[in-house]
Amino acid sequence: MTIKFGLIGGGVMGEALLSRLIARGIYHPTEVLVSEPHLPRQRLLEEHYSVAVTMDNRQLFTDTTEVVLLAVKPQVFSAIAQELADVMEMNSKPLIISILAGVPLSQLEAAFPLLPVIRAMPNTPATVGAGITAMTSGAYTKANHIEMARHLLAAVGDVVEVPEMLMDAVTGLSGSGPAYVALLIESLSDGGVSSGLPRAIAYQLALQTVLGTAKLLDETKIHPAELKDRVTSPGGTTIAGVAQLEKAGFRSAIIEAVIAATARSQELGHG
Repeated sequence: MTIKFGLIGGGVMGEALLSRLIARGIYHPTEVLVSEPHLPRQRLLEEHYSVAVTMDNRQLFTDTTEVVLLAVKPQVFSAIAQELADVMEMNSKPLIISILAGVPLSQLEAAFPLLPVIRAMPNTPATVGAGITAMTSGAYTKANHIEMARHLLAAVGDVVEVPEMLMDAVTGLSGSGPAYVALLIESLSDGGVSSGLPRAIAYQLALQTVLGTAKLLDETKIHPAELKDRVTSPGGTTIAGVAQLEKAGFRSAIIEAVIAATARSQELGHG
């Protein structure tokens, strides 16, 4: 069968997308080729997903007809671009989707001249199908390419489109955000232990509270401030806790974390 989907880089995020594309029937294993340099990873991907594997990026690029997904570490991008430079003139004109952090469209388009290119930024919850991916498209990308990319990336969660100038802010919020939420859950759990709860129960309560609150906001579409107001009764326990959070600058700390991560993303991109 024809190779429709080529994956360069069979790491955690690459595998997350691959597994869901196959599970959802978007691609049949016989339509997929994965390029991965490490033999143990090759064997794992071959056995788990029944896909063809290779170490040859050039073969993958020339054989793939629809989409090539770049899921390697950003620091090896230039080496891969050089490797592929002389196969650009082949008949194959696949859509290039890059999930490389900090590699701008200008660099991607220089490496893949005249090809449709999409730069995407998924986050780690994508590995369990609950991520959010921001994407931005290049000069040769048409409506059908954007639709195809949305369809593929939706396999691991929600998808939003943003101008490229906002990609650093996306990195600061949703890219780094899972760490902030993990800190919140850990802190809630520690607070429970400080108040006398066994560690395992405190963690379960904290985790489910965050999960459940996110689900409630998502399904009811009410504003977070409205939910907070509903939970805080006059002179009650919740307002006492909220007042303490305000005193400690909780909101400001979260805002500043996103701003700091955005600034760092900008520095790394220009470095």
